[in-house]
Amino acid sequence: MRYIGSLDQGTSSTRFMIFDHAGKVVGQHQVEHRQILPQAGWVEHDASEIWERTQEVISAALRQADILGSDLAAVGITNQRETT
Repeated sequence: MRYIGSLDQGTSSTRFMIFDHAGKVVGQHQVEHRQILPQAGWVEHDASEIWERTQEVISAALRQADILGSDLAAVGITNQRETT
């Protein structure tokens, strides 16, 4: 069976979800990351931390679903964007 992965890299956390052919979530994991606030109205993130969190959530979701990365047919990615 093939699965679909979804990586959501947001302002405060990174999440990965795995869906089966019926759209059922079979694995998921989410981890928060540090926000750096150098001045009012600014938010920065450590790119290395985001990369580490991305690897962590994908690995954990794959373990939960008991599948390999090669079982994923595709991965969709969402990312941070301006909210004002």
